[in-house]
Amino acid sequence: MRAVGIILAGGNNDRLRELTEIRATSAMPVGSCYRAIDFSLSNMSNSGIKKVAVITQYNSRSLHDHLNSSKWWDFGSKQGGMFVFTPFMSKEHNSWFRGTADSIYQNISFLKRSKEPYVLITSGDGIYKMDYNNIIDFHIEKEADITILCKDMADMDVSNFGVIKLHECGKVAEFEEKPLEAFSSTISLGIYLMKRELLIELLETIIPEGRYDFVRDIVMRYRKRLNVYGCMYDGYWAAINSTESYYNINMDFLRGDVRKALFSQEPYIETKNKDEPPAKYNAGSEVKNCLVGSGSIIDGFVENSVLFRSVRIEEKAVVRSSIIMEGCKIGHGCIVEHAILDKDVTLSNGYTLKGEANNPKIIKKNSIL
Repeated sequence: MRAVGIILAGGNNDRLRELTEIRATSAMPVGSCYRAIDFSLSNMSNSGIKKVAVITQYNSRSLHDHLNSSKWWDFGSKQGGMFVFTPFMSKEHNSWFRGTADSIYQNISFLKRSKEPYVLITSGDGIYKMDYNNIIDFHIEKEADITILCKDMADMDVSNFGVIKLHECGKVAEFEEKPLEAFSSTISLGIYLMKRELLIELLETIIPEGRYDFVRDIVMRYRKRLNVYGCMYDGYWAAINSTESYYNINMDFLRGDVRKALFSQEPYIETKNKDEPPAKYNAGSEVKNCLVGSGSIIDGFVENSVLFRSVRIEEKAVVRSSIIMEGCKIGHGCIVEHAILDKDVTLSNGYTLKGEANNPKIIKKNSIL
């Protein structure tokens, strides 16, 4: 193993509204059977990074439940393992993480006890498939101190991302988080590689100074002093950072090219296994261009939608362009369009629920309508 992994999974995003009131963004269900964090975990394991720290904080119960065994992502070897860290509480120290750098610093013993030369830091809300060895090779070739994975996003608004401008050689010329006016269409994907000993040194320098953010207080602050490079990535990548992005990501999974890029060939994206029977399509049901989770029973019409486990769609119900999470029940004759139903929602017979493609209707967990 050339690197240890750190997944920053403690964030909670208000732009996801009701969906993250009780769960961390990294625990968001996607693609009928996955959680967002599965992609970073699988990419780590598939790249030969077998020692990974997952740092959690807000609304972490469901995330901890998902991570209760490392075997699904093959982190069980004696040389590796998955370590789940939360804010450390004691009589002398009882504060939550004050930022991303502080969350790593409070668990700095993980870094000091490791032997691998490099550290790969990612977020837990990115949806992508990647061999991290390509970043390590690029980092070594460029003799970089910090390498940032980047992507050109010329076809979208980049104001909610870290925007980067690169020199021709790949060295970072400018870097600004969420700029009012974007000076480039290249963004940071929130994936960073650096030497383990350098990270320890920088953390022990900035934390006593009251600086707690990894991007602002390490990457940006030391950009001109250190060799910071951007490594371009051209595959599928998306981040769950709003209800609109969450909806669009799930709708992307209905595209053949996206499914092929993410799931059609080894190495695979793994998730915690659930023992459920196959989905059942009763006589008279009709399903077009959908992902349907195991244990679901369908009697009605479903089109262009993502259904998770154990969903029940009754007769004459119509579901279009929607995300229906685990355990939901859509009653007889219901109409659901452009909606996101959180877990265990029940729609009574004949209920109509319609949102818009750019503003899906969201129903909270356990609601009965």
